[in-house]
Amino acid sequence: MIARNLHRLYQHIPKSVTLVAVSKFQPVPFILEAYGSGQRCFGESRSGEMLQKIPLLPQDIQWHFVGHLQTNKVKEVVGKASLIQSVDSVRLLNAIQQQAHQLGIVQDVLLQVHIAVEETKHGFLPSELQQVCSLSLPAVRIRGLMGMATYTEDNDRIRSEFKTLRQLFDTLRSGPFAGKDDFTHCSMGMSGDYQIALEEGSTMVRIGSAIFPSRPQRP
Repeated sequence: MIARNLHRLYQHIPKSVTLVAVSKFQPVPFILEAYGSGQRCFGESRSGEMLQKIPLLPQDIQWHFVGHLQTNKVKEVVGKASLIQSVDSVRLLNAIQQQAHQLGIVQDVLLQVHIAVEETKHGFLPSELQQVCSLSLPAVRIRGLMGMATYTEDNDRIRSEFKTLRQLFDTLRSGPFAGKDDFTHCSMGMSGDYQIALEEGSTMVRIGSAIFPSRPQRP
């Protein structure tokens, strides 16, 4: 089933768009099945779970951290995840900068933007982005933006929120990041709304339930 689901997605998602298979709560054999179907990019939302899986799986996997990251977990993620997609505060940015500097690496991140009406979603306000992008963070490389739309059946609202994120991405790409080829990711779209996200210019989609079997969340 996993292979079939991936094959269907590969047919509908442009090759220029990165598919992140969200593997949180999924066992290693399921991830290996996806890997055997050609998938190389996987997303995890808990640092401990990601650290347990990394040594058990092929080393050419690109791990993305897609969940809310607490500052006290930064040491478990920096240097392990090729991309931290969920950077939602200056405090977290500074913690990543400190840890990456200590390791002597440059950590790739996305800035999570609050585009939904739900207060439970995390992220920078659009009005904060210009100032955040002007911070001096030599051990952090901002690769783009990430956002999650409101959980709703109102497709017009979802489309509007994705359109907002893409406009913010384009504004930054022509402003603070003008001429920088590494500001390339506008990560938006999940299993229920990725088709709308693609239509609105997503360059990266994060898909879990449309690939893997449903599993109960762990406490």
